Amino acid sequence: MSDDSKMTGHCLCGAVKITVTGEHKDAGVCHCGMCRRWSGGPAMALDVGQDIEIEGRENVTAYRSSDWAERGFCKTCGSNLYYRIVEADSYVIYAGILDGQDSLTLKSQIFIDEKPAFYDFANQTQNMTGAEVFALYAPPADPN
Repeated sequence: MSDDSKMTGHCLCGAVKITVTGEHKDAGVCHCGMCRRWSGGPAMALDVGQDIEIEGRENVTAYRSSDWAERGFCKTCGSNLYYRIVEADSYVIYAGILDGQDSLTLKSQIFIDEKPAFYDFANQTQNMTGAEVFALYAPPADPN
């Protein structure tokens, strides 16, 4: 595997190290209220699926933020590490923890209808409302 298809990163204190394999260079932004409250601003992240290795898992704490997902952070320094779809064991990692961020491209914004008026990104991106995101990705409702 070439170095171009591998990214590394770590939390602020270095207790948790992340390695991502594969071609994951497309970053997205989430403007939902939960992400903004958790990260202090819009959440910039990459969907890496299961192409992730986490070293120092004993230093990771997860908060179950919905019926289907959890948010992981370093229990030592508090750095936000990931959003994980539990059932699929699929990870979205926060771009700020990665080394070599210049190789990333901002491609999409979700929950654009919840974005506060005080900021805008100049990039031309695919934009989705919260309803569009849930229609595409939310688990089907239990018919019982």
